[in-house]
Amino acid sequence: MATTLFTQNIIACIWDFDKTLIPDYMQAPLFKRFGVDEDNFWAETNSLVPHYKKRGYHISGEIAYLNHLLTYVLSGEMAGLNNRILRECGGDIQFYPGVADFLDRSRTFVRDKPEYQKHDIALEHYVVSTGLAEMIRGSSIADKIDGVWACEFVENPLQPGFLKQDEMSLSAEAEIAQIGMVIDNTTKTKAIFEINKGTNRNAAIDVNSNIKPEDRRIPLQNMIYIADGPSDIPSFSVVKKGGGKAYAVYNPDSTGEFEQNDRLRQVGRIDHYGEADYRASSPTAKWLRLQIHGMCDRIVADREAAVAQRVSRPPRHLSGEDDDRKKSKGAAPSLKQSDFLDGENPDT
Repeated sequence: MATTLFTQNIIACIWDFDKTLIPDYMQAPLFKRFGVDEDNFWAETNSLVPHYKKRGYHISGEIAYLNHLLTYVLSGEMAGLNNRILRECGGDIQFYPGVADFLDRSRTFVRDKPEYQKHDIALEHYVVSTGLAEMIRGSSIADKIDGVWACEFVENPLQPGFLKQDEMSLSAEAEIAQIGMVIDNTTKTKAIFEINKGTNRNAAIDVNSNIKPEDRRIPLQNMIYIADGPSDIPSFSVVKKGGGKAYAVYNPDSTGEFEQNDRLRQVGRIDHYGEADYRASSPTAKWLRLQIHGMCDRIVADREAAVAQRVSRPPRHLSGEDDDRKKSKGAAPSLKQSDFLDGENPDT
């Protein structure tokens, strides 16, 4: 008997991190810990691509800052930096107003009506960021999100000949040395499809597998992508074209960010935008709740329509009114149980 892989009654809020959930870049606490000038670091990072190009090297702009962090480690300015320290620094990240409360409270939106509960609708939160995964995992919202896609580092990389060794040597002084995972503004869309297909919940499902829409865990139309601007256009486009919602946020103290988001809406890149304020009374929180309810209503309507289409009506006893209608149309009179009990032959 054919069956679908998933029930598709899950809604996903997919969040960018820097400038979306927090006002600054997440690396700020890390730079503070090591006494590194943050403005100078980013100025250097932004100059890497043109400087290397003059020397005949072509490097990815998205990977430049990860390489530069490793250079700071190798040079000794951030000596000893490891994943444990990254996670500790994540605990110092400061969020926009209402973020933690919204992540909790929004899960109750899908229980607001009895019909939502009847269909067991659920809400999940994911972070897809070009920032550092370990810092996100160490932040105060780590236990409120269902998955993280972000950049990662490898400590103590395996040395040549490791396949021939029975035991691996361990170093007590771990230090990041290689890039393990890169998430850039284009590969964010791959993360979206992993959430869409359920790859993150079932390792047997490859993100490149051809999976029918009805077999995907979270349809694109059940997604809301929330980010801060033009760098997220690829992700905005994927979700919006798939029937989901795209929402941009801006720092209320920045006129430039407001104007930027307004342009995105004018050209149809996003559905709406608002201040990065997630308190219950804010327009952003209200808009997100409205969209979540709208998705819940559609899920209920679709699932109940499917039941109506696939399940036939059961047989039932005819009422007296049904008998009268049949007689008026010339139908043969229905037989009564007493006719058979009395031994009468209805054909004679």
